[in-house]
Amino acid sequence: MTITGHSLSGIPFTRDECLRLLEKTDVARVLLSVKGLPAALPARIELAEHHRLIISSRENAVLLAARRGDVMSLQIDGIGENDHVWSVTVTGIPAPVSPESPESEQFRRRLECGATLVILPIALVAGHHEL
Repeated sequence: MTITGHSLSGIPFTRDECLRLLEKTDVARVLLSVKGLPAALPARIELAEHHRLIISSRENAVLLAARRGDVMSLQIDGIGENDHVWSVTVTGIPAPVSPESPESEQFRRRLECGATLVILPIALVAGHHEL
């Protein structure tokens, strides 16, 4: 599902535009609750099959949130044409990935360095860019 209509801070992207930006990005912020307070934690990401994100993180809170089935959001942003700022947010319920089944060689190497993998289905995606 994509949120449509005008954003408070710009022009909304379509779902396909959001997915194209996610496909080009490998670093993001994972947004979750830690001890009842909001937290934004760095992570590596990879878009898989246009309906889920693979998150690689060394932050224990990300894995714990996935094990509990907490709602999690992920945000990326950047600067596009004409120096317009853009942002994309994905929200869903994550699940931990077994170390025996990494999705790609890139993430297999991260597992070997101590990171954990989490799958975030793209249940909701919203994005916008400045006017």
